[in-house]
Amino acid sequence: MQRTLSIIKPDAYGAGRIGAIIALLEKGGLRVRAARTLRLTAEQARAFYAVHSERPFFESLVAFMTSGPVMVTVLEGEDAIQRNRQIMGATDPAKAEEGTIRAQYGTNVQNNAVHGSDATDTALGEIAFFFCESDLV
Repeated sequence: MQRTLSIIKPDAYGAGRIGAIIALLEKGGLRVRAARTLRLTAEQARAFYAVHSERPFFESLVAFMTSGPVMVTVLEGEDAIQRNRQIMGATDPAKAEEGTIRAQYGTNVQNNAVHGSDATDTALGEIAFFFCESDLV
């Protein structure tokens, strides 16, 4: 079993898509092991997305991720990282496969409904950013 981090972003959260997104993740074989709703501060968003700090879209990403509540979840399942990425779809919703979260609920590359870890090391760090081991059911 593998764990990964998923964030339902402010656009999807504000549109009331939490239940539909969780349903797609569960249908895809992933189980929610921890969940937390919060509003990221600018400092938290900058720290979480620090890998992108030199990119031109960094400040707009921080502004977007702090624009409203998010739901942060730890998902678990067989090959959870890759499975989550398949369920999410391509980063650009216009290029995402039909039926994926981003194809259904994303509007552009930034406002694409969800974030998901891209590798094992990333997942471990991202999970630890939001949760301690005792949070994981």
